[in-house]
Amino acid sequence: MGDYYLYQPLTRADKATVVLYRTGIVLTCLLISGLAVCLALSAAIEARGAFNLFLGLLYFSVGLSVFFIHLYIGRFRKNLKGLYFTALAALAFVVIKGRGDALSYIAGVHISGAHIGPLLLLPIAGCIGFIAAKEAFCFRLVEGYLLALAMPLYLIAFSAGVLGSAGVTTGLMFIAALMVLFTARKAFMPLHADIGDKSAYR
Repeated sequence: MGDYYLYQPLTRADKATVVLYRTGIVLTCLLISGLAVCLALSAAIEARGAFNLFLGLLYFSVGLSVFFIHLYIGRFRKNLKGLYFTALAALAFVVIKGRGDALSYIAGVHISGAHIGPLLLLPIAGCIGFIAAKEAFCFRLVEGYLLALAMPLYLIAFSAGVLGSAGVTTGLMFIAALMVLFTARKAFMPLHADIGDKSAYR
């Protein structure tokens, strides 16, 4: 993987999985960018149902990419899926502890003085970061490495309280900009680039 050579003709299943994988990336980009724009316009989603819907769509879009990613090494695929299931468990915890109000729990919960809400988003950020770093490694998409670093650092800084309201917005706008660049460069690659040499899969 990582070059544009066509090793084997693509089957329908090959094409479908690549399209689903990239659809997940595009949807993730749209969702993160939409939230960033809402914050920048001081119109952050406050309705409980709306934010829960946003989170559900985000986890769904990331799941598409997680389950249809093409990786040579089976251990990496297994670990990525394990991280995604951890993310789902964290999401369930947020929704349950917030009694359906995920936004308030993430933004406001403190345990023993620590603001832990944003940290519960680290597993899903890790999934996005893994995908971005994989693409960066394979296709020299440097912004993928930046995404993989920026997202967890942003959540940790948010949790530590070192970001003011302006910092929260600026940080998310920066991540969204990286995501737009990454998605624009990835989405239009030839489909066979994601498949590579199928004989190397294990």
